[in-house]
This record gives sequence, C-alpha cells and structure tokens, in this order.
Amino acid sequence: MIYVNHVPGTMFENFTSRNFGLSDAAEGFVFMSGCAVALAYGAKLENGLGLAAIYKGLTRSWQLYLVHLLTSVWAIAVVAGAVVFLGADEVLRDNSFSLLRDKPYPVIFGIATLGHQFGYVNILPLYTVLMLAAPFAVRLGQLAPLRLLAGSVTLWAVTALWQVNLPNYPQSGGWLFNPFAWQLVFTLGIVTGLALRQGKRVVPVQPWLVALALAWIVFCGFWVRHPALNQSMQGLIAHLSDSGVPSILVALDKTYVSVPRLLHFLALVYLLSVTSLVRTLASSDIASPVRVIGRHSLPVFAFSTVCAIVAQATKDVHPGGLGQDALLIAGGLVAQWAFAATLDYCRQPAITAPRAAASPALPVGIGSARP
Repeated sequence: MIYVNHVPGTMFENFTSRNFGLSDAAEGFVFMSGCAVALAYGAKLENGLGLAAIYKGLTRSWQLYLVHLLTSVWAIAVVAGAVVFLGADEVLRDNSFSLLRDKPYPVIFGIATLGHQFGYVNILPLYTVLMLAAPFAVRLGQLAPLRLLAGSVTLWAVTALWQVNLPNYPQSGGWLFNPFAWQLVFTLGIVTGLALRQGKRVVPVQPWLVALALAWIVFCGFWVRHPALNQSMQGLIAHLSDSGVPSILVALDKTYVSVPRLLHFLALVYLLSVTSLVRTLASSDIASPVRVIGRHSLPVFAFSTVCAIVAQATKDVHPGGLGQDALLIAGGLVAQWAFAATLDYCRQPAITAPRAAASPALPVGIGSARP
C-alpha cells in the first residue's frame, strides 16, 4: 500500500486506505514495527535490560541509518539519470530534489545528518531514532506498561503543544515524521506486541466498543469522501482552532499525529483485531507472497522505495495512461516479491547429510536484529 501511495498520479492510489479515512499506511508501518520489536526483543529482555540488548538496538538503528543512506543515494541516482540521459528536468521539481542542484553541499550534509529527507524517502529516519530507545521501552513495557503508555502520551502531548521537532537542513521546519510524536504509535505497537507474546489483548472485546469503533470508521469514511461533509468538518476545525482549542485535538496533522488521525487508526486496528478474517487471510495460500515479503521487510522496503522513485520518474517523463500505470504498479509489486523470494531462497539452510545436522532457518522481521 505504501508503494502504491508513493507512485502518485495513478488511478490505483484512489483505492488505498488513506482515501477512506483520516490515517494512512504510515501509521500501520510504525505500529507494526513496534509490535515486531516487542516480539523480537521481548524474550531477550525478560531477565533485565543488559548491555547485549542495548547493543542490539544500537546496531539495528545503525543498520536502518545505513539503509536510509543507500536508498537516498539510489533515489538521487534515479533522478540524476533521468536528467542526464533523458533531459527530464521536471523530475527535480518533486520531493525536494531541486535543492540538490541549487545547494549541493548543504543537501549532502543534510542527508548525512538526517536533516534533509527527500519526499517518500523519509520514514526510515524516524525508525532509526525510535530504535535507539526501543530496548528501554520494551523493558519498561514488561515491568509497567501503564507507566510506559503514560510517559509516551505525555511526550506526545508536550511535543504537540510546544511544537517540538528535529530540524530540517538546509530547509526550514522539522521532520514530517516527528519522532517525538510518532513514538506514541510505536509505543502502542510495543505494548500490543508484548501482550501478543502472552496470548492476551490490550483492549478487551466489548460490543459497545466495537460499535463505537465501527461508527467512527464509517463517519471518517464519509468525512473524506463526501465533499459537503468534508467542507463542513474543515470549517468546524478552523472555528475550534480560532477559539483556542489546541490543534492536536482537532486538526488532521500528520507530523504531530493529531487526535482525529490517531483515533481513526486505533479504531481500525481494534476492528481488525476482533475478527478472525485477518488471521484467516494471512494464513491462506493466496497470502503466501505477502508472507515472503514480510520475512524480508527491511530490504524489500528499501527496494520498494527505489522502485517508487523509478516509477515517479517514468510518469514525469511519459505520463502514459491506465496500461502504463498498471504496469508500473503490478511490475513494482512483482519485482518486490521476486526480490524477497530470492532472499528467501538464499537464506535456506544447506542440505547436508545427515538431515538432522541442517541448521533451522531463523525468522526475520521488521524489528529483528539478525547479524
């Protein structure tokens, strides 16, 4: 879904989740990353927060930083190739690439320090920062989950009220994915993952709560899709903001994860968790390609980012139509599956005699720290 959203201008982006609610796939990415961290590190931290666990978090953060640099370099290479070989200067106008031509040295410094993040290549820096604190958050979640949630909510609220963020450079402003705000979504994922390890639920299944979540999801869908309702809600938000209500409570702010977006995402997660449909689909044969991709989430995500930049450059050079759009989207998704399947094949244990001597394959996920 993120890949489809990262190739703007195709008809297929009209069918992703952001077109039917206030949140989008980014919340899902960060939440599931928190779940994966809890599942991957939970067992290692049950006996206490040792140096080994902290080191694993640091090395994973370093790995994410290096992957971000690699994807940024490849994004630059794709755009530069379109300019040099195709004369497509128009590709520079998107996603802050024009600054690379106008201010090359500040931009290079900004890329290395995570200050300058190209559009659609800007979520891994968030995850890089979050992983620095992940072992501490997981351990605190094991000992006192309510304290972890209270601290996370407090940091999120203070961040929004005081507009705290990490700086962009050489541009003004801050990160689109503000780590001090998005840590709340990540923390909610950690708490959920820790509960999953114990076979428990964070929020119990209650008919009234299911009805409330469903009503909010339906209302948000009409809010986004119905022009008159959308205009009315925008007017209400503006009126409340002018009346002094903090924007975090009423706005649709992605950087600070405003309340309406957060509640929409949490309602969606809750509804998906109370039905067996997700588990049934995820374990079905038809979802096998998705499971292959999931086992290699980080390299596939980086690869998909480069694929998206290639698709964007293609549409800038040759806008095309439905046929080209279908080829870009389907071709990109198939390429990602093929890449993951290749990694899957390469990581299979060697067949030796006797068979029992073969080493079992290790699961690899978003939050794992496999050497």
